[in-house]
Amino acid sequence: MKRSVILNVNRIARTVEVEPRSLLVHVLRDDLNLTGTHIGCDTSQCGACTVLIDGQAVKSCTQLAVQVEGMDITTIEGLAPSGALHPMQNAFWEKHGLQCGFCTPGMIMTAVDFLGSNPDPTDDEIRHAIEGNYCRCTGYQNIVLAIRTAAEVMRAQSAAGQPTSEPAGESTQRSPLPAAEPAGAGV
Repeated sequence: MKRSVILNVNRIARTVEVEPRSLLVHVLRDDLNLTGTHIGCDTSQCGACTVLIDGQAVKSCTQLAVQVEGMDITTIEGLAPSGALHPMQNAFWEKHGLQCGFCTPGMIMTAVDFLGSNPDPTDDEIRHAIEGNYCRCTGYQNIVLAIRTAAEVMRAQSAAGQPTSEPAGESTQRSPLPAAEPAGAGV
């Protein structure tokens, strides 16, 4: 039996009728037509479905839609609310951090969360942060370069007092999530 839930997606409250067992990734794609969140494996291994929930990267194939009611959900479509690219999106574009693009939305969402807690990472720290996201095309070198470049841009913007595009729910106080595997969790 379907249940009505209110999901705060990309700063908009949306009422959706869902089965209690509906995964967030399916509701985002099928009911809300937000197809930037990809389905790669349905087993929480690849990271293609990563979104931000209350500012924290989470694989949306591990969350039931009813579990995130009332939380702030940010998809790749809502990362840069002004219509311009978020610094992370721009860095992926400029540094060729993508080839086929299938993993890119999840990789970007994971990296945005990571830089929120580590604004000046080493390459090894970047590689560790994205280890739960698979890319079958690039060999990761340009992805690491893109994340490092975005970190530099975001630090410069912060030092100049310029806001970076902050996803909804990003704050120093993060609400606990229902049991789910974090996006960067092991592969």
